[in-house]
Amino acid sequence: MPGYVFKDPLWFLALLAIPLLLWIRGHRRVPVLLVPFAAAWHRPSLASSSRWPAFLAGGGLALLCLALARPQRVEDRREVHTQGYDIVLAIDLSGSMLAEDYEKGGERINRLQAIKPVIQAFINDRPSDRIGIVVFSGRAYTLAPLTFDHEWLARQTERLKIGLIEDGTAIGDGLGVALTRLEQAKRESGGKRSGAFIVLLTDGANNRGTLTPEQATDLARSRGVPVYTIGAGKDGIVPFPVFDDKGNKIGYRRLMADLDEGALRAIADATGGHFFRAADTDTVESAFKAIDRAQKIEFQAKSYLITTELFYWFAAPGLAALMVAALAARSLGTREVAA
Repeated sequence: MPGYVFKDPLWFLALLAIPLLLWIRGHRRVPVLLVPFAAAWHRPSLASSSRWPAFLAGGGLALLCLALARPQRVEDRREVHTQGYDIVLAIDLSGSMLAEDYEKGGERINRLQAIKPVIQAFINDRPSDRIGIVVFSGRAYTLAPLTFDHEWLARQTERLKIGLIEDGTAIGDGLGVALTRLEQAKRESGGKRSGAFIVLLTDGANNRGTLTPEQATDLARSRGVPVYTIGAGKDGIVPFPVFDDKGNKIGYRRLMADLDEGALRAIADATGGHFFRAADTDTVESAFKAIDRAQKIEFQAKSYLITTELFYWFAAPGLAALMVAALAARSLGTREVAA
């Protein structure tokens, strides 16, 4: 919000003193000469009209005092230089993500249901970053390119569901597509892609795709892009829901978890990232919070004041008023002499 100030307030105090000086001048004692029948010489019209130049001159002096006080319009502006990260979230949507080995409020939920709110919270906590989403199963696709529109991104995250893509786990392709999205928004330094990283979340082992995890890891390492990997789900046998033809859950069957923890550790270690094991909802949230702390930029805001001088708005009419008052007083003086 703009404000108004007086740069030199002493002149503003002088303005306040003008009425006092006029009052003193009007009440000081002066010697007088009593002349009989002087009232017969008085001309009311001329005497009353001679007062307005004095009022005009007083107004002009008041405006000049305000001008000399240097009134200014002040605006406080903040200029924030931000250059956040470019982040791509590579999310596994394979059928095994339906395994209900997580709990919330005492009820079973599947892996995707446990992960989605954590992803949305991660996005909301990084308003200065461009974030994109790549999903993979038997193939890999871009769900959302890099964007600052996190509200739109949250809506895309809400759309995530199992069955959008043919089944399988193409970890290498998912990582490769994520690297491609970062390559399209170039920000390189010394041949390396700076200010970017990937979060790859999966619950299985690579069994599909054209690019192996090792090949994708070499690409990420050569481009200087850290990859943070998250292994979702519990080890061993987990409950997997069974559905009828209408999509209604009718029971459970037992499924052996096939997470390739060694491959995820190798990807993270080779690229300078970190591996997290997310066996329950608390560890999923802890993993994303740890990534948020590890890849955080502190921004500095530069503030500055913009001032606009307003003295001429008072000086110009004040000088004009004094000139008019002087001319009027001279004219009235001439008329009085002539009378």
